[in-house]
Amino acid sequence: MNLKKYFISHDLVIKKKYDALRSYYVDGMTVEKITEKYDYTVSSFYSLIRDFKIHLKKHPEKDYFFLEKKTGRHKSVYTNKLDKLIISLRKRNFSIADIKIILDAQEEMVSESYCYRVLKNDGFKRLPRRKKSEINNPATTKITAPKSKQLDFSSETFSSSSVEILCLLPYLKKLGIDQLIKNSLYPETNKINRLSSILSFVALKLSNIRRYSCDDLWCMDRGSGLFAGLNVLPKTAWLSSYSSRVTREMNLDFLRTLHNIWNEEGLLGDTVNLDFTTIPYWGEDKHLENNWSGKRRHALSSILAVLAQNPDTGIIDYGNTNVLHKNESSIILEFLDFYHSGSEKSELKYLVFDSKFTNYQNLGILNRKGIKFVTIRRRGKNIVDRLNNIPTSQKKRIRVECAGNKKRTLYTFEEQVLLKGYNEDNTPKADLERVRQVAISGHGKVKPALIITNDFDLPLPDLVRKYARRWVVEKGISEQIDFFHLNRVSSSMVIKVDFDLTISILTHNLYRLFALDLERYENLCNYSIYEKFIRNSGYVKVTADKIEIYLKKKRNLPAILTVMKKYEDYNYSFLDSKSISFKDASNS
Repeated sequence: MNLKKYFISHDLVIKKKYDALRSYYVDGMTVEKITEKYDYTVSSFYSLIRDFKIHLKKHPEKDYFFLEKKTGRHKSVYTNKLDKLIISLRKRNFSIADIKIILDAQEEMVSESYCYRVLKNDGFKRLPRRKKSEINNPATTKITAPKSKQLDFSSETFSSSSVEILCLLPYLKKLGIDQLIKNSLYPETNKINRLSSILSFVALKLSNIRRYSCDDLWCMDRGSGLFAGLNVLPKTAWLSSYSSRVTREMNLDFLRTLHNIWNEEGLLGDTVNLDFTTIPYWGEDKHLENNWSGKRRHALSSILAVLAQNPDTGIIDYGNTNVLHKNESSIILEFLDFYHSGSEKSELKYLVFDSKFTNYQNLGILNRKGIKFVTIRRRGKNIVDRLNNIPTSQKKRIRVECAGNKKRTLYTFEEQVLLKGYNEDNTPKADLERVRQVAISGHGKVKPALIITNDFDLPLPDLVRKYARRWVVEKGISEQIDFFHLNRVSSSMVIKVDFDLTISILTHNLYRLFALDLERYENLCNYSIYEKFIRNSGYVKVTADKIEIYLKKKRNLPAILTVMKKYEDYNYSFLDSKSISFKDASNS
């Protein structure tokens, strides 16, 4: 072989380009001589110079002509595909921990250190502190999640960003709610049983998922799937299809059996607060009625729902979205039928509600049934004028307990009045029953408040305090709307919304049970419980006889571990009869 000919030959295009540019930049040859020697046209040679300059500007680290041969093992096609997936997830603003969770769902068992090396080699720097809105931005290309299936509980380890919702599982076991769900009327599918189906919805509620449609943000999390005994949670289409099979009778039967549990556990006292809430619908369907929304201060197309809450424990006992204007006043009687049906132990004595909750005829029915009520009366102009003209000397000053161990001074005027429709039509005049009316002023409002009740023995400060606590149910309803996202109704079908409300009630009560176990935190709202305790990541280790949950470092982690220590002996039948133990992770 003629070696000299190898170096002067221009058969290789890339070598010809190199020699031409070297002659131009190093040897100083003119363009005319170069085009003649290397058989270029003038325009094509100038194009070669332009492309060379652009490459040096955009890729200064990469040689235009020569490739450096790297030693070591060559990456396989599989490794290249995995690295591209890791890089694409980082471009979506996922952290290394989030990337690890998604890879675990895809059964790509790699470590966080491997993800770190891939990103570092590709030039990615550490993510800065991000806002919540900047985390897990939607993808331009959606990643296909694995299909949901029942877990086989073979030994494995995986990461999760919602691992701490598993802290709520002991309360399902403790009160027998898992068996209640198994024996309920709710449907199931060939692939997912009844308990896993319902717990899939509960897991989403516990995790503060705002929109089910963004399933690429939560259907990769193995920890949420474990809560329901699945590998991952089902997708949006499955959730929508399942809820369409649920009827009001199923929800009512489920709430009734839950009611018996709350009663047996002593979580329901002698007082129930009742109130309506408006669940807006953002669609164009005309069959929905307009209802007043206090939060938005105007009437809008919506579904009117009712909730019943115990003021002491915060447990919500009843919910119904099938409320129309024509049956609005009779809802209180429907609740009484629900409360007493199938319940051997009932301590219900007081019903507390707003002035527009029912009419005076139904107040009379409650009185004849032996139920005490505490509500407020609508104030007409004549009533307000009469009360304003009452001398101060006839009013009684009382001190009422407020929040923070404080007391407030109020002025009250008590009398007994007749209400139109309160008594039955044929009642003799001498036998007409009156109600106790208390006018309250000095409470910061222009008009006096009028409390009416059929309890004549309750001390006046206790009566005022009992109605003041009715605001607890309004706070609870506000939490339902904001935290459980009932205002994001995806369908105007009452069945779907009623099922959503029922699952929200169950989830709310799980939060309340968890809060009651946390000393000094029992009065926190659901969102605060979620932020302080539930929102945490970690990893799960499944062994032959138990499931170990390793929670990452958090300020209130010691309180969680102390509470969970009491439930380490529980075995969960839907988790292959394994026990669950909670530990602190060595990494943060």
